[in-house]
Amino acid sequence: MSRYLVLYLHCLRFSFSRAMEFRVDFFFRVGMDVLWYAVHLVFFWAIYQHAPLLGGWDFDQALVFAAGLFVADAVHMTLFSNNAWMFPLLVNRGDLDYYLVRPVSSLFFLSLREFAANSFLNLVIAVGVLAWALARYPGPLEATAVSVYVALLLLGCFITYCLHFLFMVPVFWMHNAAGLRDTFYGLNRFTARPDAIYTGWVRRVLTTLLPYAILVSFPTRALFESDVGAIAGHMGLVAAALFALLLVAWRRGLRAYSSASS
Repeated sequence: MSRYLVLYLHCLRFSFSRAMEFRVDFFFRVGMDVLWYAVHLVFFWAIYQHAPLLGGWDFDQALVFAAGLFVADAVHMTLFSNNAWMFPLLVNRGDLDYYLVRPVSSLFFLSLREFAANSFLNLVIAVGVLAWALARYPGPLEATAVSVYVALLLLGCFITYCLHFLFMVPVFWMHNAAGLRDTFYGLNRFTARPDAIYTGWVRRVLTTLLPYAILVSFPTRALFESDVGAIAGHMGLVAAALFALLLVAWRRGLRAYSSASS
């Protein structure tokens, strides 16, 4: 475990030093995400000018949901997104060989090797927005409930990671990730709306097979509703199933991989 921690600390140092070499790009990306946050806040504000509730939540609850969405997105962009984006290129060019021969888990290294320093600043901003949304909430929020909310939100980030890499793993057989990448990000839009607006078979799919609707909505529901055990159990089962599926798909993908030397 200590070897993995030391390795990751080296990855962090390299990522920050490289980000500081391109400061215009660094601050442009920060500004782009801040604008995205502002657009979402205005979107929910505009909706609540015409309706008192959305998916059973009032405006103050929707603000917490939106802030949780910002945090979840920033965590994914900081830790996993760039790595998932580059993975198909490594496979197609044969550069994956260099990572397979290292004495660490290849999935660990490829998932976390690049830390997006610019997105880390956005994560700090997103956490600040979440703290503000929780502080301004008019009802009582117990420390235990907030702790459970944060834990489930992080679990939702882990589920997002599993989903993203599951969409990328088929590149071992397809050798073209453009459609896979577009599909993941297209479906990820379902995360940005309260889960209660989906009904019927759409809701069943978005909470089980393609569980985008649970990533931020379920932690928010756990904060404001009473069925915390059922919500946490559901997210835990989904996370375990997706991670197990990812491990199986990863091993089979590596067996199908044609290295640069073959």
